[in-house]
Amino acid sequence: MNMTHYMELLADNQPWNLLIFMAIPVVLAETLAITELYLLFTRRFDGAVHRLNRFAGITVGLYFIGVIIYLIKNAVIPITAAGEWRTVIDVIAVGSYLIGGLPLIWIAFQELGIVNRAMAREAKLKIHATCVAIFLVFGHIAMIAGMADPGLLGYSAAEGQTHQEHKH
Repeated sequence: MNMTHYMELLADNQPWNLLIFMAIPVVLAETLAITELYLLFTRRFDGAVHRLNRFAGITVGLYFIGVIIYLIKNAVIPITAAGEWRTVIDVIAVGSYLIGGLPLIWIAFQELGIVNRAMAREAKLKIHATCVAIFLVFGHIAMIAGMADPGLLGYSAAEGQTHQEHKH
């Protein structure tokens, strides 16, 4: 079966790429999502859950800045320059993963007081929750497209070429 660059990235350099590009950001983002629900329902902004939410939001947002810069420099630009995208499935997988990081960066900036400083707490909560939702949508699109076979839309690797020979 053919792989998207997204899935190939996660499969290569085990277990490091899986930890760096999936486990760490997903654990932080899911922690953010779960604590976000707690805060929305309880409105308790003075306890450990609020501190955990704030920590996860700042950490995952800043983490994604590094991930996005790294992947654009080391994957998106070289793959694009070489014309090696494996159909639109591949573009959707990688693009959705990168786009999914943007609302997390916005959350970090909001928590650090870089954006939305003058907004009321309620307005900030709405933006926070909306950003979490946007991340979840794009993250799941990336995972689904990333697991799809680009051969569904006509891609086929060169005869005898393995995924190890596709590395970027």
